[in-house]
Amino acid sequence: MRITVVENEAEAGLGAFAGWLADSGAECEVIRPYAGVPIPRRAGNGLIVLGGTAAAWEDDRFPWLPETRDLLRTSVEDGVPTLGVCLGAQLLTLACGGTVERGEHGLEIGATEIVPLPDADDDILFTGFGPVPAVQYHGDAMTRLPEGAVPLATGHLYPNQAYRLGERAWGVQFHPEADVEVFTDWTGHSADHLTGLGHSVEELNAGVKAAEERLIRTWRTFAQRFAAVVASTAASG
Repeated sequence: MRITVVENEAEAGLGAFAGWLADSGAECEVIRPYAGVPIPRRAGNGLIVLGGTAAAWEDDRFPWLPETRDLLRTSVEDGVPTLGVCLGAQLLTLACGGTVERGEHGLEIGATEIVPLPDADDDILFTGFGPVPAVQYHGDAMTRLPEGAVPLATGHLYPNQAYRLGERAWGVQFHPEADVEVFTDWTGHSADHLTGLGHSVEELNAGVKAAEERLIRTWRTFAQRFAAVVASTAASG
């Protein structure tokens, strides 16, 4: 099975998902539009759109975003298993008629708790999860979900943390792919900016490190479940 992965910037790659998906039998074809690689019109057996520093509406600065939204919309319509991560979730939201805006509470960053909603019990990716830690790094927020979206998880600072659209498309505001190494790399590159906002980089890194075991246990299962959906859909198609 082949999963098309849209990587919106070099620093926001597949992270821990690369190994977890490979172990599940998935081959990932990574598309890097910032390096001039065009966005395909159709995805493979599955689609993952990753995060990045872009705002989901900044088409003038990131000219591949319209094609990425088109790809997301087409994948949802075609029933291709689809996962939008952070910026990817925001692009999915815009592509399917929802609203994304600057977050009124500012930057959400670090290991925060997300809480499953009642419909998560019946969701193939989220079933069985209680409140769990997730890595956050975003300043924009999904303020209105697409029509028909099923909210799956909420959080303290921003309520729309995860949703499902149709049977096989999910958007998550957080970063299930980010491990300790990825997160500390992000904070290292933006240390001055974060300090200026009043954050302690050391405390942020320590918080993610403290949650490492639960992060791995939870989001490895999540990645494996997504790979299983891709495999099942590919086999039935």
